[in-house]
Amino acid sequence: MTEINWLKHVQEPKYWLLGIASGLIALHLTLTSRTNDTDLFGTMLLFWGVVAFLIWERHESLTLESGVFSSLFGASLIALILLKSSSISGGYDYFIRVVPFLCGISLALLASGTKGLKQYWQELLILAYTAIPPGLIGVFVDVALLTAKFSAFLLHYLGFEVVRKGVFLILEKGSVEVYHGCSGVNAMLQLLGLALVFLLMFPTTTGQKIVLPFVAIITAFLVNAARVALMAVLVSLSQPEAFKYWHAGNGSVIFSMIAVFIFGLFCWFAILKDEPQNKEKQNC
Repeated sequence: MTEINWLKHVQEPKYWLLGIASGLIALHLTLTSRTNDTDLFGTMLLFWGVVAFLIWERHESLTLESGVFSSLFGASLIALILLKSSSISGGYDYFIRVVPFLCGISLALLASGTKGLKQYWQELLILAYTAIPPGLIGVFVDVALLTAKFSAFLLHYLGFEVVRKGVFLILEKGSVEVYHGCSGVNAMLQLLGLALVFLLMFPTTTGQKIVLPFVAIITAFLVNAARVALMAVLVSLSQPEAFKYWHAGNGSVIFSMIAVFIFGLFCWFAILKDEPQNKEKQNC
């Protein structure tokens, strides 16, 4: 490639957009990694990957035409993201959950303007999902209490003498409190996000669209309840190191992986194996 041709390619807007998008994604993932929340980082990395894949799949059919107002608004949003990000020294900040959606809106405005936003509804929907705060579910349902009840049920039928008082599980030599952070809300949001991604990427029937989110929630809830029951047993057995491992260490990540694996198996056997049939049903 000659120097003149190289300069022409560099001057094309799509390459500038690619560079800006790469920088924003790298910035966001860096901020997320500083939270030391493995589940959050993994979810954000997955969602960014899915969005990039969806854009790449149809990049040739996208209309890249933006106006002055849309470009200024998009650039202002990017400036806001950079300004706010510079004030986050470390740890968790809710703004980290909002950044992906703001990045998506700003890039879409720069690329296609307000009239072209509808081209990116799938990607924006995925990025908007990341902004849902985990505490929102607790406003409608006391997940911690439900988890405590089901964990007590598991322990009882496994032969342990357990007494439940509210969100406290009391065994013979110790007790645990199932507070909001251990209620499994994060796991539910993670699997619901995976369900959303799956529904956007693969053809499904109306029934499958309804069932899949419920399966995601139930899977996350049951796996987390089993984890809480295990931690209660470890407290009763006076195993503080093991409790710490399964509560906040790599053990919690293992249970997240188990939930994702079970949900993946369901998607494979219940939906993907019948994908040709689903396409036929949708084409009818």
